[in-house]
Amino acid sequence: MVQNRKADDGVVGLEALVAQCVSWRSEGRKVVFTNGVFDLLHRGHVTYLEAAGALGDVLVVGVNDDASVRRLGKGEDRPIVPEDDRALLVSALRCVDAVVLFGGDTPLDVIRALEPDVLVKGGDYDADCADGSDPRYIVGSAEVRTLGGTVATIDLVPGRSTTALAAKLKKG
Repeated sequence: MVQNRKADDGVVGLEALVAQCVSWRSEGRKVVFTNGVFDLLHRGHVTYLEAAGALGDVLVVGVNDDASVRRLGKGEDRPIVPEDDRALLVSALRCVDAVVLFGGDTPLDVIRALEPDVLVKGGDYDADCADGSDPRYIVGSAEVRTLGGTVATIDLVPGRSTTALAAKLKKG
């Protein structure tokens, strides 16, 4: 991980990130990729990202842009925090080496471009699920495995979710 960098130095465009991943791999480093909305960053997010980063040498995080969050149906008031702020907050975490914003309904194009060695999602997904219509299916898992990579899930922290936190804030 790069030391003494500003958080926004970690938010990178896809083209530059592809080149960076090639460089990391040439150094023998294992690239881990995960993605999410990361609205209202909380302990569950940090615990998850630290565990994901421990599965390799470099952690790259895809953050949904605002339009894609709205299409995910998270709620009319989501995202609460704008995309640039969410990306900056995630990139500021010690365990995160790079962040890329993406606007697709899934991160499949990003995964295909980056070709990560490890693809990670939360425990509400199933690393062994091969049915793309199953909500537990991990998008990009087939592509990562075809390239010789691995797919993993990480248990979620009980009682820690953005949805629960947003509901609590609404109550006042």
